[in-house]
Amino acid sequence: MQIDRLRGKELDDLFEGILKLETVEECHHFFDDLCTTNELVSLKQRFQVAKMIKEGHTYSKVQNETGASSATVSRVKRCLDYGSEGYHMIIDRMD
Repeated sequence: MQIDRLRGKELDDLFEGILKLETVEECHHFFDDLCTTNELVSLKQRFQVAKMIKEGHTYSKVQNETGASSATVSRVKRCLDYGSEGYHMIIDRMD
């Protein structure tokens, strides 16, 4: 897991703080303060790519609809196939 290299109190504090958010609006406020616009665009795009891949869309359709590069689509696919199951967990809970 990539995140294992970052584990520690500071990262746990961040995640515990995120878990305290109660509404989408609170998430908007927190992530607006935490992230740059480009970081949010990247996060949003990767999540959309993951959802579309799980829905069975082709790489070309995913790229066209999200604007993601082939490298981003491939990386997200690799995470879906061999990652920590994070995308699967969240997307499945949203269904």
